[in-house]
Amino acid sequence: MDTCHSFRDLMLMMVSRIEEVALSIDQSQVECFLTAINQAERIFVLGAGRSGFVAKSFGMRLMHLGMNAYVVGETVTPAFHEKDILIAFSGSGKTKSVLEACETTRQIGGSLCLITGTKESPMTALASCVVYLQTDDESIRTGSDHFELRQLRGEHRSLSHPSTPLGTLFETSAMIFADSIISALIEMKKCSIDEIIHRYSNMQ
Repeated sequence: MDTCHSFRDLMLMMVSRIEEVALSIDQSQVECFLTAINQAERIFVLGAGRSGFVAKSFGMRLMHLGMNAYVVGETVTPAFHEKDILIAFSGSGKTKSVLEACETTRQIGGSLCLITGTKESPMTALASCVVYLQTDDESIRTGSDHFELRQLRGEHRSLSHPSTPLGTLFETSAMIFADSIISALIEMKKCSIDEIIHRYSNMQ
């Protein structure tokens, strides 16, 4: 029973921390993000590691809404053009593979939106739209900028808070943020549930 009680407390601590992140989000940044998505011809999403899973989930949901969404790195992803938008998920704003894609986006002339846990980073300087999720800044700044090397060395970037270990706070907050954006887009586009379900995969 003690273990169950402790586990429940840990979940509630995580919920509390995510609530703090939600309350800290700048509404003007969200409005900028929504405007950029609605103005883009096509939407490309990207992230490394678990942030990559968040990006893929977001891309899937955008597809369910009937938007032209692609995951960077997939074999069926087309070329990026200047009227397209890249949405990058990066807690640190420094991960090398994601940063290189952000730089390519700007060279082509496309738009870049960044979902990040760090106010100042190379990606932030490149982005036309930034949504800052107020997670653990100090722990994010430590370690290598190469995602794969950080994983091999055990240099996880959000290890300072015991209730949200190993980057969990940023990734979970980013996932909830992304799903909330989908809910906002459903209302804005007046999408019906039947219309969305019709786009669900039937080949799994």
